[in-house]
Amino acid sequence: MIRRRLLPILFIGLAVAGFMALKATRPAPPAVEARERVWQVATVEAATVAARPTLVIYGRIEAPDRIRAAAPVAGRVLELAVRDGDRVAAGALLARMDPRDLEPRVAQARAEVERERIRIRHDREAIAQERILLTLAEAKIARFEKLMNARLGAEATYDQAREEKARVELSLAQREQAIAEHPARLAQLQAKLAEAERDARRGEIRAPVDARIGRVEVAAGDQVQPGQVLLSLYSSDALFLRARVPAIYAEELRTALLAGDALVAEADFGGGKLRARLERIGGEADARGVDVLLRVDDSAAVPMGAFVNAVLERPLAEGVVVLPFSALHGGERIYAVRDGRLVGLAAERVGERREGGEVQLLMRVPGLRDGEPVMRTHLPNAIDGLAVEALEALAAAPARGRRE
Repeated sequence: MIRRRLLPILFIGLAVAGFMALKATRPAPPAVEARERVWQVATVEAATVAARPTLVIYGRIEAPDRIRAAAPVAGRVLELAVRDGDRVAAGALLARMDPRDLEPRVAQARAEVERERIRIRHDREAIAQERILLTLAEAKIARFEKLMNARLGAEATYDQAREEKARVELSLAQREQAIAEHPARLAQLQAKLAEAERDARRGEIRAPVDARIGRVEVAAGDQVQPGQVLLSLYSSDALFLRARVPAIYAEELRTALLAGDALVAEADFGGGKLRARLERIGGEADARGVDVLLRVDDSAAVPMGAFVNAVLERPLAEGVVVLPFSALHGGERIYAVRDGRLVGLAAERVGERREGGEVQLLMRVPGLRDGEPVMRTHLPNAIDGLAVEALEALAAAPARGRRE
């Protein structure tokens, strides 16, 4: 009975002894070595250069010297020789008004001028006669005065002679006034004649310069009113791109223009490149910015009114580093790689540059050395002293091993 009770205790004791023996004879685990994590990053070699920042501008093709040809007088359009978009040479016929609406005005004005010339000849002939009549009237009054003094004449006859003299004097004064006013009246009538002849010449509307027709607004046979626009045209070599730039760049661009710096904008349009040169900057700004006008180099390549997305060069910036956007951390900080660790440097953002469809940053970094690697991998946890290894160095190591 006692043996049965001791047997389980014996088995338990043997099991404990075996476990202790196994534990005592197990191999020692390797020592844990604490290692710092090294982040693999891409880098770019810093180089201080002179480069032009760029601005993206959105604008519309305009013709500031657009011409609107209008009807000189009320009349009917006899002929239209052009259509929308046609190119015409200087002096080419654009439209013709019906001459039957213009020639009567010229004939009437010429008749009025001729009538005035006839009138002055008549007045000059008549005034001599009226002076003779005045002399006779004065002699008649003198005779009646003698008779009145001799008490031989009637007073009514004397009054009648005086009245006749007054009428002759009035007629003579009016004639002299008409002769004096003749130059003014003639000049007025000649001006009306010149105006009518001018309108008659304008009845044939011709292109003042080599131009492109913008829009024809009437058709042959239409009745038009004075001043009504018949068509519009613009010089084929005077197209401009009007766009807006932020107001903070206006003074910079104006200074560059005054210094003679040619600032060029380039845009993709119609499968080709459209170039324009900055020529004028507006003097007023609003919430959207300041207007700028850029003369288009090849006006034939773009129609007026087209909307264009262009890239405008800014003045040359000296001592800048060209970096990808991913190199910028926090908006004003980059990280150089020195002895395998990150070193944070304050950076001033000068602008952007677009090349081959890629947007790059132009930065001024006072503490950066030429040729020093700069991290271009954007690490959210980047801090000073973080251990890193350049992917470019890892890629070059196997190549060296193969060469060896």
